[in-house]
Amino acid sequence: MKNLGNAIILLVSLLSLSAWAADGLITVKSAHSVKDTIDRFEAAAKARGLNVFLRLDHAAGAKKIGKELRPTELLVFGNPQGGTPLMECAQSAGIDLPLKALAWQDAAGQVWLGYNDPAFLAARHAAKDCPVVPNLSKALGGLAAEAVR
Repeated sequence: MKNLGNAIILLVSLLSLSAWAADGLITVKSAHSVKDTIDRFEAAAKARGLNVFLRLDHAAGAKKIGKELRPTELLVFGNPQGGTPLMECAQSAGIDLPLKALAWQDAAGQVWLGYNDPAFLAARHAAKDCPVVPNLSKALGGLAAEAVR
């Protein structure tokens, strides 16, 4: 009976995670607020020599039109050293560059950090064998881990 209960808990957990799953979006739980998560991601990106192009507070934008939105912030960042090789594999990948990270708070108060999976982006642009993808994946995973712990 205990094993059945554990199996049910695992199934419910997986189903709740899949509610956040969007094609190609990697999401990780954050132990911090939305603002702190993006602050930490931004600091980690800058420490690695990445350019930060834009930080957008979607909740502040919603407030301007009289709407309420839970905390949601987007960071647009990148470096030609990572993006150019992907575009050499498929020029159309430029529509997905620079890279982005999104932190948001769900209805239960949990903060999440999401970013586009480079392998998904490469496949989207018919460049699944692009040699830069593993490096981009590793770099984004490292940035995300630093931001959420």
